[in-house]
Amino acid sequence: MALLALAAALIVPLAACSSEATSSDQPKTLRYASGDAEPTCLDPHVGGNWPQAILANQFLESLFSKNDAGEIIPWLATGAEASDDQLSWTITLKEGVSFTDGTPFDADAVVANVEHIKNPETASSTAILALGKVSEAVAVDARTVRFDLSEPDSALLESLAQTWLAIESPAGLERGTEENCLAPIGTGAFQVASWEKQSQVVLTRNENHTSAPEDGVTSEGQPGAAVGTIEWKFIPDAATRLAALQSDQVDIIDSVQPDALSQFQANGTEETLIGARPGVTARIELNTTRAPFDDPKVREAFAASADIDAAVESLYFGTLDRSTSVLSSATPFATSHPDSFGFDAARASTLLDEAGWTERDADGVRTKNGERLEVAFPVSTNQSIPAEISVLEQIGATSSEVGFDVQLELLDLSTWYERSGTWEFDAIVAPYSKNSADVLRIVYSTDSITPAPSGYHANNTGLSLPALDEALDAAVKTSDDAERERLYGEAQQLIIDSGTVIPLYDQTVQFAYGDNVHGFRLQPNVNVPSLVNVTIE
Repeated sequence: MALLALAAALIVPLAACSSEATSSDQPKTLRYASGDAEPTCLDPHVGGNWPQAILANQFLESLFSKNDAGEIIPWLATGAEASDDQLSWTITLKEGVSFTDGTPFDADAVVANVEHIKNPETASSTAILALGKVSEAVAVDARTVRFDLSEPDSALLESLAQTWLAIESPAGLERGTEENCLAPIGTGAFQVASWEKQSQVVLTRNENHTSAPEDGVTSEGQPGAAVGTIEWKFIPDAATRLAALQSDQVDIIDSVQPDALSQFQANGTEETLIGARPGVTARIELNTTRAPFDDPKVREAFAASADIDAAVESLYFGTLDRSTSVLSSATPFATSHPDSFGFDAARASTLLDEAGWTERDADGVRTKNGERLEVAFPVSTNQSIPAEISVLEQIGATSSEVGFDVQLELLDLSTWYERSGTWEFDAIVAPYSKNSADVLRIVYSTDSITPAPSGYHANNTGLSLPALDEALDAAVKTSDDAERERLYGEAQQLIIDSGTVIPLYDQTVQFAYGDNVHGFRLQPNVNVPSLVNVTIE
């Protein structure tokens, strides 16, 4: 049997906190303002996007987490052991843990969650794709669950460390999707008390919380939340969020704009926290299922016509760097490809001539057989911050100089998902987070062109490359890190060479908060915010 060596417990240094701030008889309220889209469902099994994850991480817990070194560590699990053939994983579970409805956490609960995720009626996307190689979960005894696999999956424990696969009360799941979406029941440091839609979700402290991950401690050195209540407010406008922080109406804000981040870092008026999301980078993906990007020359021309470096430099004020990688810098085995990208308008023009786009209309847009060189580019205003939208506008402007007509369309999240799901786009920016390089298989394999039960297809390029599929399948089947690194490097080169992806920069999370807030950190499982240790002076 191949035994997984789980990292020893780590105590993460946190800011010093006073005993008054954590007094249980006078619990304080933490006010958090989010600029991400308000979820339509609080259960991260359903669909599975980033706004669900950052909120659910406060009240749901996973079997595993990661420490700051990127090592898998126990959370609701205590250990994991793989069979010699790598076709099953036996996972042992913590004792003495209960969901906030009183239901005991045990192997049956884990099985119920796996079945819930894999049930097509759940309409899962992120979670079900992560469990794609899991045939079933079997309760061996109350404290032991076995995951049986159709093929070896070296990324399974990394998947089980993600918030989208957090464990919920079986009794809560049995209520049905509509009710469970309103208030999923977990084992976490908080529980959902109320949800006033288009306003806020209120979370209250779980007084019986005992199941922090091995690297998670509070100011008193014991599992459990330091504040009594969280008011998680939805404030989509960036300026309004910033004003709320500066006028002490909220304590923490996310999705902070680059100009404000740069100012805070320079003058120290507010504390800041920035982290890269693991998974793929923020990148433009080109749809090869229709013209014009079914032609490799046109794809290469579009990439060469985009002056990305200048846009990032002028609009992000030094708060992040241009990336030439498919994978985020927070993801193992990421490789950079600086020689594959660079602004070259002359090269772009030559490529378009070679592709037959030789004429221009009165607007200067290239034409071919009477068709204009248009690029339909839907953008989610919930997922792309204003600075990113400005980057895309600058890319459209430089591309227009060589004859492209980039038509940015700003959409709400649900409309954007609809356009993506029906392939009504030529170019798109679609974030996807996962804490391993296996994200490449989920996002770029041929299998991922087929929609998940949610209707979402993770592969937005529509390109099927057998050599890429082979490399990604081999990488997920081996537990040899050197071989994984080689295979994922090969896969990244194939993706870059296809011309279907134009990297921009790391997906990042950006926060600002007052100097009276202590213990705020990112949980390394997928760099989601963790509020369990936060105290307020």
